Amino acid sequence: MLKPHLIVFIVLSLFLSIAQLNAAPYDRNQAVPVEKVEFGQVESVRNITEKQLVEDQNTGWKTFGGALIGGVIGHQFGGGSGQDVATVLGALLGAGIGNRYGDSSYYQELKLVEMMITLDSGEQVMVIQDLDQGMIFNVNDEVRVVYLKGYVRVDQQM
Repeated sequence: MLKPHLIVFIVLSLFLSIAQLNAAPYDRNQAVPVEKVEFGQVESVRNITEKQLVEDQNTGWKTFGGALIGGVIGHQFGGGSGQDVATVLGALLGAGIGNRYGDSSYYQELKLVEMMITLDSGEQVMVIQDLDQGMIFNVNDEVRVVYLKGYVRVDQQM
């Protein structure tokens, strides 16, 4: 049988590995490899908002926790086969309650900026990125387009 501290270690390891999978591609003040950088001029700018449904990533754990607690509470009632039935019913009820009330999905409003950019090569690209109040873009601004692995970022040319 597994010792309690080993079970806690396994659960924490699983939690930390899941958190690593959901991490952002890069953080502020972190060096990341750049695939290429191109320079251009902003042709059009449009601020847009988008609503995004943010799903709770922990619904499964909440359902499991509800089933576990419900099973423990149900096991306190009855005796013999009646106790087994109470345990199963408690686990089912706990799982249902954990699933229903453990859901914390919500809508998040994203503020974005959409830019049409004519690169120095003559090619046009459209980039949509998060709106940064510290970097407001206008038509005819000189910009640099930074291509990262799987992502593009536009900054004002210095």
